[in-house]
Amino acid sequence: MKLSDIDEKYLKGEQPEELEEEKYDNEIYNVMEKNGVSKKNIIDTAMELYFSHPGLETKEKAESIFTRELDIAFSDPNLCILVYSGILLEKEGEAGSLPNLSKSSYEKDLSFIIADEVLGMSISKYISGDKGMFEYVRFDKEKPGILSKLGPFMDDVVAGIVGGVSANMYTRAIAEMDNNNESGE
Repeated sequence: MKLSDIDEKYLKGEQPEELEEEKYDNEIYNVMEKNGVSKKNIIDTAMELYFSHPGLETKEKAESIFTRELDIAFSDPNLCILVYSGILLEKEGEAGSLPNLSKSSYEKDLSFIIADEVLGMSISKYISGDKGMFEYVRFDKEKPGILSKLGPFMDDVVAGIVGGVSANMYTRAIAEMDNNNESGE
């Protein structure tokens, strides 16, 4: 029997359609902070490459909208799991436990190893589509803020977060500006 032969209704069984209102201890900001990346690090990194834009004329306004967009993005458990996978890959690389990759190769961040970039691009694209990937590349290339201090996986994970959220920040600022203009504010 192939997976494609299984009727979809049996895959979910009695699974609820929505998440249960259950308390959890491992909120993604806490998990990231335990692994060397604070919410402030993410925001500061994003603001290093801030540029004035319609609807984001000041750095203070940009930081406020970026923070709101970051919180919205991290409300999605799928994104949090992608980020967590990067944290686990980083730990395994540091321990020399990644399959088919020596610890010294991991530490050199060899250019033919692209799994870290694929993860960063996936995160940015998940958050904001193709626009996020362009921002990811901008942050990955410049390595502002904490990005220059992180290991091979985490620099791309954080660049993906910042890239995706930044793209949403600029888009949201224009949309809010247009909405304000239409309502006569």
